Amino acid sequence: MSLCALVERLRESRGFRHKTDIAGVVASLASSLPNGMRDLAQAVAVGDDCAALADGDGYLLFAIEGLVSDFVETMPWFAGYSSVMVNVSDVYAMGGRALAVVDALWSDGLDSAAQILEGIAAASKAYGVPVVGGHSNTRSAQAQLAVSVIGRARALLSSFSARAGDTLVMAVDLRGRFEDPYPFWNASVGAPAQRLRDDLEVLPQLAESGLCDAAKDISMAGVLGTALMLLECSGVGARIDLDAIPRPEHVDFERWLSAFPSYGFLLSVRDEQVNDVLARFSQRGVAAAAIGKVDASREVVLAQQDESALLWSFRDSPFIGAAMEVEA
Repeated sequence: MSLCALVERLRESRGFRHKTDIAGVVASLASSLPNGMRDLAQAVAVGDDCAALADGDGYLLFAIEGLVSDFVETMPWFAGYSSVMVNVSDVYAMGGRALAVVDALWSDGLDSAAQILEGIAAASKAYGVPVVGGHSNTRSAQAQLAVSVIGRARALLSSFSARAGDTLVMAVDLRGRFEDPYPFWNASVGAPAQRLRDDLEVLPQLAESGLCDAAKDISMAGVLGTALMLLECSGVGARIDLDAIPRPEHVDFERWLSAFPSYGFLLSVRDEQVNDVLARFSQRGVAAAAIGKVDASREVVLAQQDESALLWSFRDSPFIGAAMEVEA
């Protein structure tokens, strides 16, 4: 398989396509207020993992996730579990700690909602984040689920803080499995609850110690799509070494590149802090490695052995369009 062929398949993947759809939404939001989201004391622009509202000596974090309908239909328990898990991950990716969750659930009868609710409850217990309310409609023809979370941060990790010269660091829990047929790498269900919470605690500790200020959790677009979102928000580019990406044994590499891990983060770290950041994850048994170098090119190039290929040029086209809000 050539690197150029891999790039073409990534660009056409479901995860990438879902993310490029965001550009139109971001453009609409950016034009809805004359001064953008900053009219609401928004500390970061649209496109980060959470909204971050300046509040006293820190930030109130606010995020929401909607689950794709086929996932909710075919794997209702894990969809419910994931709805809490991914929201909690968003808060920690911003350097915060999750406080509470609310959900909006549509189903055809209460019985068909039971497994979804059981999954939500299991994740709430595992991560120690209470479900404090929400909305339900049990007279819907189709199961649908969206979950929102609030949290607080003393110091922020942001998608808008990567700088040319930084090192890209990937941190991921490899102690899991794929939830076939989906690209979800599940290292959460069945893991000790305290371990899950302590592993997440690394992120706010990095922010509060000043070791890092730029991060994003790895989403449905996989590590490379997440890199595009982070780099676009920051107005930079990068060269990424595919051979350096941490990966589990006996898993197809192309599938791994599109994986949505239950614990996975991409960080942009100043060079003098890289060893300390890697050590923090290593102490928790989380795989972490330097996988690339940030530059000012506004292009993302992949390298593997003797090959290189352009994954994306933000000069030619947006990925999620987050920079449009910044430039407005």
